Amino acid sequence: MRQRVMTILGTAVIGYGALLALMFLLQRSFLYYPMGEIPPLSDGMTLVETRTADGLDLRHWYRPPAREAAPVVVVFQGNAGNLSHRVPKFVGLAGQGLGVFFVGYRGYGGNPGKPHQDGLLADGRSVLDWLAGQGIGPERVVLYGESLGSGVAVHLAAERPVGGVVLEAPYSSVAEVAQHHYWYLPAKWLILDKWNSLARVEEVSVPILVLHGERDKVIPARFGKRLFAAAKEPKELLLHPEAGHNDLLTFPRVARRIETFLGSLAAAGRRLD
Repeated sequence: MRQRVMTILGTAVIGYGALLALMFLLQRSFLYYPMGEIPPLSDGMTLVETRTADGLDLRHWYRPPAREAAPVVVVFQGNAGNLSHRVPKFVGLAGQGLGVFFVGYRGYGGNPGKPHQDGLLADGRSVLDWLAGQGIGPERVVLYGESLGSGVAVHLAAERPVGGVVLEAPYSSVAEVAQHHYWYLPAKWLILDKWNSLARVEEVSVPILVLHGERDKVIPARFGKRLFAAAKEPKELLLHPEAGHNDLLTFPRVARRIETFLGSLAAAGRRLD
């Protein structure tokens, strides 16, 4: 009997160790879900190419602002698909005369490379450098981070001057969200790309708008609330009781709040001029 119990325990330990090893080795395939195909260019979009500090040539989509000196919203997408899937979601911003820049991550939409935290930050920096080269001042640049992209937006806003930040379904850190989903593993300690937004958000000194659905099962709202609590003023929080993870902007109240927030940033920029 004792020998049988020891055999069962040994098998369980070996199986658990194998599971840990597998999760560690494959973790980035669980975190990033790129669609590698090159999407056809959407109407009204201009193809922009940037080169990252580590030598990758990336393709992005850009719709310049229709109004002179209007803000440019730089969209950092979530972890799945490619930038073409975001165009319908943000088409309303272009209708307001704002510029919209859809960042093409490495490994997504036909771009070279493989996604990882340092790489995506390098991708974002190359876009901000390109906009600066077009004469668009940092006060006109608004970073919009969607889900995974909220970490990119927070990290870049902590190190670069920008005009404002919008965070849709953000997290305190990917490591904490991973621990929530994989409670039976030491996930928090296994994660390579921790995306610790909580550690950087205090360094962001521009207006922040946080949006979260209270029915979000992917990144529960408590993670967004924790990030918001750590952020500096001025800051705004909108929690929608009926929204989940992917449908926030389908609710008119959320879309109107974004429009109002961006409008206030544009007005502040004009006063500075």
